Amino acid sequence: MKRVVVTGIGIISSLGLDAKSSFEAILNGKCGIERISLFDPENFPVQIAGEVKGFDPTVVMDAKEVKKSDRFIQLGLKSAVEAFADSGLDKNTINAERFGVSAASGIGGLPTIEKNSVILTEQGHRRVSPFFIPSALANLLGGIVSIELGLKGPNLCAVTACAAGTHAINEGVKSILLGQADAMLVVGAEAAICPIGIAGFAAMKALSTRNDDPQAASRPFDTDRDGFVMGEGAATLILEEYEAAKARGAHIYGEIIGFGESGDANHITTPAPEGEGAYRAMKAAVEFAKSRIGDFKIDYVNAHGTSTKYNDWYETMALKKLFGGKDNCPPVSSTKGATGHCLGAAGSIEAAITLLAMRDSVMPATINYTTPDADCDLDYIPNNAREGKIEIAMSNSFGFGGTNGVVIFKKV
Repeated sequence: MKRVVVTGIGIISSLGLDAKSSFEAILNGKCGIERISLFDPENFPVQIAGEVKGFDPTVVMDAKEVKKSDRFIQLGLKSAVEAFADSGLDKNTINAERFGVSAASGIGGLPTIEKNSVILTEQGHRRVSPFFIPSALANLLGGIVSIELGLKGPNLCAVTACAAGTHAINEGVKSILLGQADAMLVVGAEAAICPIGIAGFAAMKALSTRNDDPQAASRPFDTDRDGFVMGEGAATLILEEYEAAKARGAHIYGEIIGFGESGDANHITTPAPEGEGAYRAMKAAVEFAKSRIGDFKIDYVNAHGTSTKYNDWYETMALKKLFGGKDNCPPVSSTKGATGHCLGAAGSIEAAITLLAMRDSVMPATINYTTPDADCDLDYIPNNAREGKIEIAMSNSFGFGGTNGVVIFKKV
């Protein structure tokens, strides 16, 4: 069976405008969560988020095109261009018909939908932008990226809430394993920090209301957690068939040896009791990896770790079940304390972080972990990054509707 490796990485987040600065900030324990500036949140119960600051979309697209695309597309394109350049590939020499795109967004162009809904109500249908629909559609992220880089292979899009980024990676791997493509650009992006986005999640009581202390608001696995913090951003991975990557002398960040997916069939927002669905997705990923490389040991887990009561509790239970008890679990951390929860882009960003951690033999910390929760009792790498060799790592993503995705990377 073919092998699939990662040869390029791009990230844009509340911590930095590229992969290098974002990862360095994570290792230094920085937090990108501040008071919202994208709109005036004064009368909202939630006034904090992890915004991308200082981003100029004209660095990757013409000013005229900026007006035709939602912010999530702009962020996604920025990370895609970075990852493609990082891979060392040349769009003028690749086999474009064998190079595809697998995109992900949990919500798509929510600010654009909100804006044009207001225009319709206040000014009438004639004032609605002709670019409204193509700007808001989730799959236009992949469409714009494919146009910019000339990629003519499979063009896919996962819209599976907070598991979308990981599902897009898995779909990209499948395309190569099944021979439908030789390479896939996998991009996940989200930019839903707008009045209706914050209001909607706040109405569900899903968000932290620690407005007076934004830097400490996202606190995965900590007993004082009170909800997640909305983040925005994007990340891109370049996937290639191993022999082709090796032949061209590409730098290989890691190999994707396993992936797993499952459905809870339980509740629209609450995870299945004891993380039963999450456990099955992780188990499927492990079993698939074993079928390819035999027995192995996972050295690090980048958890979904949202900083909500039930997610963190049930993910902990699922991990203990997977590894056969607390004492057998590897170190675990959630980087959402630093970035916020980037929804459909979370899996993409966290997979990229996991690969960079593997490259540098360092495990990112779970920041803001000050008061242990008796129900969350694993080694969460509290507050400070830890040096440690990572040969194999797992990244988890779970979404509303009970949709779960897991991916396992191996150092090459």
